Amino acid sequence: MTSEQLAELGRTIEGALPGAVTGHAVAHGELTIHARAADIVKVVSFLRDDPRCSFYSIIDITAIDWPSRDKRFDVVYHFLSPTKNARVRVKIETDEATPVASLTDVFPGANWFERETYDLYGVLFTGHPDLRRLLTDYGFDGHPLRKDFPLTGFVEVRYDVEQKRVVYDKVRLAQEFRNFDFLSPWEGTDYVLPGDEKARGETKGS
Repeated sequence: MTSEQLAELGRTIEGALPGAVTGHAVAHGELTIHARAADIVKVVSFLRDDPRCSFYSIIDITAIDWPSRDKRFDVVYHFLSPTKNARVRVKIETDEATPVASLTDVFPGANWFERETYDLYGVLFTGHPDLRRLLTDYGFDGHPLRKDFPLTGFVEVRYDVEQKRVVYDKVRLAQEFRNFDFLSPWEGTDYVLPGDEKARGETKGS
């Protein structure tokens, strides 16, 4: 589809679902639909069933974390229409505590996508038949794709030869954070090091 055709499709979807769809945009040859979280099942059912859309193939469900927002997550759905040779992206907003309706009754293939989104971001889906972690280990603490998740994680896994089993240890940094001296590139100095005169707008005689 051309950009104009995608824009026309966006207007059609927005006009058919007043209130449920709050806006649309076309960028880089792709159509994005913005919808209310409470109406996500209604919106994707229309995208699947209406002959003007025919987006009956689900490609992915993921999330984007905006920790400074009250509704910190964008939940993002991607669909494909093989007959129209077009893709659509649907975005909704939610927070850490408010569940989103599962799409498993409309798209059974959403099952593992929603489990992955729950596992990595902590987004909750109501009506999911088996909402448990998919990629992280049993007893994993936290959701690793959240922006506030520590890079080191909370536990590390290793095989203990003496115990002959896998053990979980609390993460301990092997080296404490250092206080760098004046030669460190991460620490500024109050005086001019050789070669920095031009960068600071100073002359050798100053």
